[in-house]
Amino acid sequence: MKLKIHTQILIAIISGVAAGLLLGEKAKHVKIVGDLFIRLLRMIIIPLIMASMVAGVVSIGNIRNLGKIGLRTFVYYMATTLLAVGVGLILVNVLKPGAGVELGMETNVEAVTPSVVSIVTDIVPKNLFKSMAEDKVLSIIFFSLLLGVALSSVGEKAKPLVTLFEALNAVMLRITDWIMRLAPLGVFALMACTIGQMGLAVIKPLAVYMATVVLGLGIHAFITLPILLSVFGRYSPARFIKDMFSAVATAFSTASSAATLPITMDCLEKKAGVSNKIASFVLPLGATVNMDGTALYEAVAAMFIAQAYGIDLTLWQQLVIMLTATLASIGAAAIPGAGLVTMVIVLKAVGLPLEGIGMVLAVDRLLDMCRTSVNVWGDACGAAVVARLEGEELAGNRSCQPKL
Repeated sequence: MKLKIHTQILIAIISGVAAGLLLGEKAKHVKIVGDLFIRLLRMIIIPLIMASMVAGVVSIGNIRNLGKIGLRTFVYYMATTLLAVGVGLILVNVLKPGAGVELGMETNVEAVTPSVVSIVTDIVPKNLFKSMAEDKVLSIIFFSLLLGVALSSVGEKAKPLVTLFEALNAVMLRITDWIMRLAPLGVFALMACTIGQMGLAVIKPLAVYMATVVLGLGIHAFITLPILLSVFGRYSPARFIKDMFSAVATAFSTASSAATLPITMDCLEKKAGVSNKIASFVLPLGATVNMDGTALYEAVAAMFIAQAYGIDLTLWQQLVIMLTATLASIGAAAIPGAGLVTMVIVLKAVGLPLEGIGMVLAVDRLLDMCRTSVNVWGDACGAAVVARLEGEELAGNRSCQPKL
């Protein structure tokens, strides 16, 4: 019986811890395996960003034809993702889960501290190919989104180019799948090296890191989203949680927004009273671009890695993390092992060492289940809010109104 990839990674983590404790400093000799795995991830980032984001934007359709529903949906999704990332950054700065780990790094911190001007100007590439060669992630994300919108607006004439990017996206996803099959080997090597260098002292910070992510997800799921649902959707949050429970529970158990989509639509239409017109547009779009939990997780993980390596990130660098985590989450849904791949994108944006991924992968599976639940819950809240703004009377609205 073939083990699932997350089970293989779990076994690799346990084996890596054991090997690190057994070999001690000698475990550094297996680091080359982890380094090669990281290089493979870095190799696919630029083509993957371009292909997945262009294909994702094109799949939405002509932006000009989306109308008020599309505009409201986009505004809601972008706002909630930014709010989620903001909560995560505040918590990680207050709790400092990576403080005291002191992994050390062989790089010049000054070299990865961009100025405010460079952060702003790097978003718009002066030379696209130079930006690609220098791994300037924000520039590639900006161009990819712009290209996707342009292809959508041109229509039939752009179909050959659209087909090219859709094919490229499929190919890059296949290569990503191949690389993810090597993840257990890479994680084993990275974990063995980390434990060999630090011993079990890294376990405590990981526990605090997990608590930080879960607390951030909890605040977003049980405070931020219910407030938006109540104010703009005028829907009872307690009633809505009950209506959507089966969808959220399925998301937690499967860790897949796509697999949960039919159940989410069924709950929204039959229990919450959202029309099929709204649900069939907002939910599939949300499964592509609205990844509140994932964006929050990426931001906290990036800050944790920075703290573990003793790197003080400026306010502007943290804003870059917020922006990159938000934009990178747009293409995350279609990417196998999305958390790992988008993590590389966020780390690259501010020049953080990719080797730190080995630490956070140790607890990734449980956090993946939690953040997927928040992603689906956020999509459902978005559908209810948009439906209410479009004038629909929902089940949760009617139950609060007096009978005439």
